[in-house]
Amino acid sequence: MKKILIIEDDASVVRGLEEALKAEHYEVVASRTGERGRAIARREQVDLILLDLKLPDCRGEDVCRDLRAEGNVTPILMLTSKVHEADKIVGLEIGADDYVTKPFSMKELLARIHALLRRAVALRKDLEEFSFGDVYLDFRKQEARKNGKNVALSVREYEILKHFILHEGEVISRDDLLDKVWGYENFPTTRTVDNYILSLRKKLEEEASHPRHLLTVHTAGYKFIRAG
Repeated sequence: MKKILIIEDDASVVRGLEEALKAEHYEVVASRTGERGRAIARREQVDLILLDLKLPDCRGEDVCRDLRAEGNVTPILMLTSKVHEADKIVGLEIGADDYVTKPFSMKELLARIHALLRRAVALRKDLEEFSFGDVYLDFRKQEARKNGKNVALSVREYEILKHFILHEGEVISRDDLLDKVWGYENFPTTRTVDNYILSLRKKLEEEASHPRHLLTVHTAGYKFIRAG
């Protein structure tokens, strides 16, 4: 049984999430504070974290950043009331795998949870290691290094990279990437893809504004080139 950690201070939201998740046969553990949630994530084996950004004792962004800095690769789905694109990009850059904006439908949330868990398992199969430029990726251990220094990537970012690598040199449209990586079509948008590509460029390219590996193909999408 998959275990999901909820870090959320609103008791009514927690109750609703617990009820819905248990109906889907997930084991649930919850924390009303960021510090306790962080401690649970460190000591217990959880399969996914639902993380609210507004917590009474700290910011959800800090919880996410700390866990990623410690090497924790558990999928993190952020719950946010922030609607600005820049806020969402920041969440992706610090290692979140996905986000939903409050108020959200339980159907949407469950679809995102199912997809993240499915891809976290698939990520450990097939391609195991890969290098390009000064970047080294270990998909089995979910480790990334650039110039020998560790880089925190989310499960979603690893999955995007794997898809590009397995289709090196091919032009991949935003819609195709949504279909193959996210696996559902009703909730994310092509702008979501752009946000993730921007985050990956900032983490892995020498200059995000002048990428050598994750290239934009005007009006068509993106493609990956190993040698750049």
